[in-house]
Amino acid sequence: MSGVVSGFTVIFIVVVIGYLLGRTRVLGEHAVSVLARLVFFVCTPALMITSLTTNELSVVFSSTLAVAATSAVAVGALYFAVVRLLWRRAVPEATIGALSSSYVNSVNLGLPIAIFVLDDASFIAPLLLFQIMLYSPIALVMLDLTALDAAHRGSLWRTVRTPLTNPIVIGGLIGLGLALAGVHLPEAVFSPLDMLGKASVPLALLAFGLSLTGVQVFAKGVTPRRDIALSAVLKMGAMPLVAYALARWGFGMTGQALFAQVVIAALPTAQNVLVYATRYGRGEVLARDSALITTVLSIPVIAVLALVLA
Repeated sequence: MSGVVSGFTVIFIVVVIGYLLGRTRVLGEHAVSVLARLVFFVCTPALMITSLTTNELSVVFSSTLAVAATSAVAVGALYFAVVRLLWRRAVPEATIGALSSSYVNSVNLGLPIAIFVLDDASFIAPLLLFQIMLYSPIALVMLDLTALDAAHRGSLWRTVRTPLTNPIVIGGLIGLGLALAGVHLPEAVFSPLDMLGKASVPLALLAFGLSLTGVQVFAKGVTPRRDIALSAVLKMGAMPLVAYALARWGFGMTGQALFAQVVIAALPTAQNVLVYATRYGRGEVLARDSALITTVLSIPVIAVLALVLA
């Protein structure tokens, strides 16, 4: 338990430093964008390569992948069914809401929590690959077919291909290919990649802290409060419970493995969802407020999970 408390303390301190940097504008007005792009395009792909080449492939294609994928799809489908059948929401908004209730922040918070709380970054690699290589393309196809008219709609292949050009996916595929081929990178190549990969976590936490400045949620008259509330309840309540049931009774997990699965499910909504919502011009407020609210809720929820399961 002391390791969990220590891990959260490290994360909290770095996030607060990022927030203070944002409040004082020491890094300028574009700091969030610059740091986020550095993490996205350089550091996290490097981390994916080093993580996959130094771990057994059984860690990637494991029960962790099955639990994470099944719980995400189940909760997302539940949200979609409720808002479509009962609240009569349009398909694009229902799709964005489904992602908000099930697509986890596996980079900005997932990696730090995996490293400092779970003490093992390999728990995140299967989730990253599933979300970006399978979950995102399915959602983007739905949005492309329902949110855009024929004049603005791209080809189906381009829609499916777009997530595969993601630098994190490319890093993951490179790492996976090297691992499958049994290739060990020379020290002169591995060391700089390892250095950049280790910078991913602190930079992501600083960027997250910076992003918390000046944000308002639940603004009256412009926020779909009921949709956001449902998304938050499913994300922070239902998804960890589904993951627990699958891991505990479906795969017989106990101890650290069970704790890790539930913590992964309790991660907040990813900012990728807001990127998709902005791209299609549908459900932006829903995606933004869901991400912020679940982020605030995730720390106490994970702390309680640590008390019960760690």
